[in-house]
Amino acid sequence: MRKVNCPECDGEIKVPDDAVKGEIVACPDCGANYEIEEIGKEIKIKPAESVGEDWGE
Repeated sequence: MRKVNCPECDGEIKVPDDAVKGEIVACPDCGANYEIEEIGKEIKIKPAESVGEDWGE
């Protein structure tokens, strides 16, 4: 398991070894969701886009 720090609260986000680009990971401290942007020597994450309900609009 690899780890990356949350940009929001600096909490530790655990990233599974079998994670893939585009997978969503959540910070256990603040609950923010991030999308894995790149996996290499370092793991890069970006804020996950949230899709809201359009309620038929």
